[in-house]
Amino acid sequence: MNVPMLTTDFLDRGVDLYDDATAVVADDGTEYTYAEFGERVNKLSNALLDMGLEQGDRVALVAGNTHYFLETQFAVQQLGMVFVPINYRLVSREYEYILNDSAAEVVIADHAYADEIQPIRDDVPAERFVGYGTDRMDGEWEEYEDVLQSGASEAPERPDIAEDDDATINYTSGTTGDPKGVVRTHRTEHFHALILASHMEMTDDDTYLWTLPMFHCNGWGHTYAVTGLGATHVCQRAFDAEDTFDTIREYDVSYLCGAPTVLNRLIEYYEKASPETTGSREVRLATAGSPPPKATIEQVEESFGWRLIQLYGLTETAPLVTTSNSRRRIAQAERAADVKVKQGSPTLATRIRVVDEHGEQVPRDDETMGEVVVRGNQVMDRYLNKPDATHEAFNDRIEGWFHTGDVATVDGDGMIQIKDRRKDIIITGGENVSSIEVEDTLYDHPDVLKAAVVGTPDDDLGEMVTAIVVEKEGADLTAEEIEAFARERMAAYKIPRRIEFSEDLPETATGKVQKYEIREEYWEGEERRI
Repeated sequence: MNVPMLTTDFLDRGVDLYDDATAVVADDGTEYTYAEFGERVNKLSNALLDMGLEQGDRVALVAGNTHYFLETQFAVQQLGMVFVPINYRLVSREYEYILNDSAAEVVIADHAYADEIQPIRDDVPAERFVGYGTDRMDGEWEEYEDVLQSGASEAPERPDIAEDDDATINYTSGTTGDPKGVVRTHRTEHFHALILASHMEMTDDDTYLWTLPMFHCNGWGHTYAVTGLGATHVCQRAFDAEDTFDTIREYDVSYLCGAPTVLNRLIEYYEKASPETTGSREVRLATAGSPPPKATIEQVEESFGWRLIQLYGLTETAPLVTTSNSRRRIAQAERAADVKVKQGSPTLATRIRVVDEHGEQVPRDDETMGEVVVRGNQVMDRYLNKPDATHEAFNDRIEGWFHTGDVATVDGDGMIQIKDRRKDIIITGGENVSSIEVEDTLYDHPDVLKAAVVGTPDDDLGEMVTAIVVEKEGADLTAEEIEAFARERMAAYKIPRRIEFSEDLPETATGKVQKYEIREEYWEGEERRI
């Protein structure tokens, strides 16, 4: 039997089976059962229909981790409309580009981010602007709660939705030009949520804390998976380390996510305040975005008592395509972090290859590097309005595979380990250096809080290995100490020849270090770039 795979399946199951269970804890502490959540979703859907919106229309949202993010996503998608969640850290010109590119008919914005939307309202296609907390917003906005309550509470009549219909458009960070709209269908979202639930060991008694931005490929699929399983969403509008520990204890949180930089902030706060790190249940944490250093993994597991699970993917792959969550391999390893530091094996029904410049698979020797390419039901449909970029992404080295741009090795067990982005590999004196490998070594230093390694211009070497280091509070490191520490642990050509200190590093909303911003400072004005 062929039953369409739709995102509405997750909403329906949660509401049907867990009507009296707590579905969502809003950031202000208000709790909604699944029955109440489902009714609010229906009201918003009917309000959108009353606006004159139709199947296929696009609704954009700029918000932190809130109950109304979840409501908007499901309200839009059960009508066969397309959800466009947008990074809340952008500025007006970036919002203008995305709203024009997506042709969104309605914009919903939180009061905290409306100031960047207000100046461009006349320059985008949208005709309706809805705000959350309009008493704190300039300009004329329709209040979200008033709009929602204007809709009828009964379930709207759903149109015929095909699993290959567009469900959401998630925009990439645009680090090499204008951001690309990643079009994901009901099928890709549905399939990703299923494998996420399996590999992250999710169950209906989980309490999930939203530290990961919901907008980021729909919260790595957790907006769907948590709902479909009947688990509980606990919303944290924006990440804060102290609040994270407090919320874990208050709501007995069992599961959360965070990029390595988020882990670093938790570690930094823990070392200052020594908070209790769990409620009555074990806490597991999924990390992705960039490979975490072994030292970070071990501190999270040993100091916090949490179990860390690493996953890997991109916006285009939803993102889960591999995970190192293999209890068997971890048990066999002398040091658990040796396995957990790897991005791991392909998830269920996903195919992964690591290929050279000719599209041939590299040997499983844990040394030879190649580009990661992917095939799977969770991989995006296309880039919006960018047919050439779509064709290149699926046909660069090998036809019919999505090319991630990530460089990795493969070990004898078929587990991959990301070494760098293709553009982040440093070529110094003819040798390839993984910036991630160097960073991993620097993180082992007890006084290093953060580190970013990039290639900078050098007349003799082509590129020089350069490290930008953020010290832990109270530390007094010198470049000589860092260099000596690295020299004891890695080959001479990998050692940073230039070491600088900074108060912080530029990061995305998900905590990924933006190395392109760092590189720009060093390469500006250069006639050639490696």
